[in-house]
Amino acid sequence: MPSVEMKKLGDLFRCKREEMHLTLKEVENATSIRMGYLQAIEEGKVDQFLSRVYAIGFMRQYATFLGFEVDRIVKEHELAFQLPAEKHEFSYGIGTLEIRGGPHGGVKWLPNILWIGFGFIVLVLAWFFAKFLGIF
Repeated sequence: MPSVEMKKLGDLFRCKREEMHLTLKEVENATSIRMGYLQAIEEGKVDQFLSRVYAIGFMRQYATFLGFEVDRIVKEHELAFQLPAEKHEFSYGIGTLEIRGGPHGGVKWLPNILWIGFGFIVLVLAWFFAKFLGIF
């Protein structure tokens, strides 16, 4: 359930956004904050979806985008920025996990050997050309 202070801050953000004639999608494109999180901020439910650090950062970024003085907003809505420090699950997107030391991870040795071999060949050729031109 959203706190009263979070709801007041969310209403303030929503009113300012609507006053600027912006949709949530336009704000998402401008701030790179996902529309679901922006909606949660405006509904005062941000603490249900994000960890404390992300929630505060997103609220500050959104306030800056809307043209508010962030320090003044934080002072006026102090309770909204004092979210409980709970643990939230963070779900990784596709392709963000790396497996190291597993059966499919590990060092890709073939490209390294090929580059070392190529470098060795270049050095040998350079030595032969230098010897041929009389530099050595």
